Amino acid sequence: MVLLSNQGDYYTNAVIICFIALSVILWFNWVFKKPKKKNPPLPPGPRGLPLIGNLLSLEPNLPSCLAKLSKPFGPIIKINIGTRLCIVINSASVAKQVLKDHDTIFANRDISAVAYAGSFGGTDLVWSPLGDHWRMLRKICVRELLSNSRLDSLYDHRRNEVRDMVNKIYSENCKPLNIGDQIFLAMFSVMSNMMWGGTLQGEEKKHFTAEFREVLESLIPLIMAPNISDLFPVLAMFDIQGLARKMKNINRWFATKFDFVIDRRLGMNDQDEKKDFLQVLLQFKEYGDQKTPFTTTHIKGLFLDMLGAGTKSSSSTVEWAMSELLIQPELMRKAQEELEQVVGMDNIVEESHCPKLHFLNAIVKETLRLHPVGPLLVPRCPSESCIIGGYMVPKGAKIFVNGWAIQRDPAYWNKPLEFKPERFLGSDNEYDFIGSKHSYIPFGSGRRVCVGIPMAERMIPYLLGTLLHSFNWKMPEGTTVDLSETFGLELRKTIPLIAIPTPRLSNQKLYK
Repeated sequence: MVLLSNQGDYYTNAVIICFIALSVILWFNWVFKKPKKKNPPLPPGPRGLPLIGNLLSLEPNLPSCLAKLSKPFGPIIKINIGTRLCIVINSASVAKQVLKDHDTIFANRDISAVAYAGSFGGTDLVWSPLGDHWRMLRKICVRELLSNSRLDSLYDHRRNEVRDMVNKIYSENCKPLNIGDQIFLAMFSVMSNMMWGGTLQGEEKKHFTAEFREVLESLIPLIMAPNISDLFPVLAMFDIQGLARKMKNINRWFATKFDFVIDRRLGMNDQDEKKDFLQVLLQFKEYGDQKTPFTTTHIKGLFLDMLGAGTKSSSSTVEWAMSELLIQPELMRKAQEELEQVVGMDNIVEESHCPKLHFLNAIVKETLRLHPVGPLLVPRCPSESCIIGGYMVPKGAKIFVNGWAIQRDPAYWNKPLEFKPERFLGSDNEYDFIGSKHSYIPFGSGRRVCVGIPMAERMIPYLLGTLLHSFNWKMPEGTTVDLSETFGLELRKTIPLIAIPTPRLSNQKLYK
């Protein structure tokens, strides 16, 4: 009996010891081991195929296509283009998280192989990553080239080219004109004059303008073509389609032309008297901040940004505005009545008139809402993983902010598909071009907002106001305005606008 009693005590003690040991282990595990937090999932999105992802679901009009793909899933979706993970933002509230709340993380660009080859190795302002180099380029543009004082000093350059455009249209004697062509040529002359003044003149300037436009148009197929190097980055070194090689050849053409202009300027004796961009940049190269080197390549990169983006964006916007006004001629008449009140019929439109032309500026804003120049902004790439809209956005993903969809979102806009400039009138209108309200981001927002806004704010109303003040416009007999869009370097009209101008001003001297 004693033996059995001892055995019972032994088992009882063993159970107690095991229980105490297990309790201690569980206590230590509870105190010292924090439970792992489960990471949020990736955004939802349509299923793709192995290897090629959602590539076959994409359409040429990418902004519209991405908006349609997003409808079943919400304001932020995931798609795979080849092996690249892409995140698409389709609402203002989520865009704010990317463009403002986590601006630093999303400040870098996602540069394609073709863009890298065509931008002097990504050393221009558009594609440079966030850092000292980018800050230097932005500082030069904002403080030196596109400051109000610099733009004011170069007004005569802009005015002369706009008056030359009016004279050319007038001399056509009411023949049908391609409005986009007229504005492109005027804007190119404006930009080149501001950049290097009279360094090129006469036939030399005319030939360069024609060549530039031809080369610029040749960029579009290269940029828009699906590139294996981007779809499958591991194959980028092989440049299988040869797109990067072709872009490098085009980039060499630009470099050669810009070198010619720079060398011509350096050979002139009156350099110090020039006020144009080139002289400012040459002086900065010689006397600027030596901590961050500024080279001739940087000058050429800035020239390419300004000529390419500045010329195409302004000409496209004016063409879209004229298209909408020809569809609604009562809006054109209202704008012309405002011009008569502010400018008069015995004067020409000056840039100084534009801030007083409230309805005209509302037309410009509404045009950029429905037809934004950069409908997907410039793709971004997060420098670290980040939670956006409740979902995990991994480091290195390609980010599309779909401004085209956001600016047509009925949650923010009444009758969003209608062209209604009146929505931008009134003291309560807080929409601006710098993206303060993320439901209106035609030029982006945050630290990577377009630096060309001061130029666009001047030139687009000035050009549009001049066309409306100097001429009445109508469509050729038997034709209508087509608003079909083509996604390319900018959101442009698929079918160019052809319209007939008729002089409005009785004083013929105002057309000279």
